[in-house]
Amino acid sequence: MSAESFACSKWLQILVSSSSRVIIPEIADYEVRRELLRANKVKGIARLDELSQLLEYLAITTAAMRQAALLWAQARQQGQPTAGDKTIDGDIILVAQAITIIVTDVVIATTNVGHLFRFV
Repeated sequence: MSAESFACSKWLQILVSSSSRVIIPEIADYEVRRELLRANKVKGIARLDELSQLLEYLAITTAAMRQAALLWAQARQQGQPTAGDKTIDGDIILVAQAITIIVTDVVIATTNVGHLFRFV
């Protein structure tokens, strides 16, 4: 386990033990799961499944996808796209999921902060 993965695991344990609300967005599950499946990492898939049972799971909604479309268009209009024009923009969908849930103090846990800081 890398130092970054270890630190993330410890942080998650602290959040869960303090009864913080921890949510797995469906788009994050998709992005992690597809790579685990591609690499045939059976143990990783099992751990992801266990995590999905332990934590709250946030399904992608129509409202989130419409918000994602708006953010995607605005980013391009401003000349700051977060992904190629022909790709499904997981970062934008993640931000849209965070925006559309009724929660205060949302924290998006990611190592890919470059695209997200403009939106949340």
